[in-house]
Amino acid sequence: MSQEPTYVGIDVSKEQVDVAVRPTGRSWSVSYDKAGVDDLIALLKDLEPVGVITKSTGGLELPLVAALAAATLPVAVVNPRQVRDFAKSIGRLAKTDRLDTQVLAHFGEAVRPPMRPLRNTDTPALGAVLARRKQVVEILVAEKNSSGRAAPEGRPASKRTRCGTASVADTTRVSS
Repeated sequence: MSQEPTYVGIDVSKEQVDVAVRPTGRSWSVSYDKAGVDDLIALLKDLEPVGVITKSTGGLELPLVAALAAATLPVAVVNPRQVRDFAKSIGRLAKTDRLDTQVLAHFGEAVRPPMRPLRNTDTPALGAVLARRKQVVEILVAEKNSSGRAAPEGRPASKRTRCGTASVADTTRVSS
């Protein structure tokens, strides 16, 4: 007799982690601290889930996801919009943390999102550097475009201003 696959929905908040299991319907909460996460991992390892589904919450979920991945549990971080649309499609319009976890578990069972490995630890830092570079380049382009308008009529922008802008632009180039 084969056992039905188990999916776990997790909703993360600053103070606690709400959990729901599908198909059993069991749900509980743990505190979002080291002891609570360790307890959660122990419980989840006993359940042997096919997938642990949580939604992206602006980075609040990352420590938990890292702990789950380190414990070799299959984790998927999904787009909250997809989960909300899924909830609407099954008629779940109420919005509470407990209902969210049930919907996340159901979403995992129905959609079966891919369980992805964690990114390399350098990837977020590189992403931040690239985002900042993009901002600086946009500022430089805006400055270059407005440099002719900033000087009084008949007077071009000073050579010093042009050189300063050029030197900043040179430092933002990425070598291949």
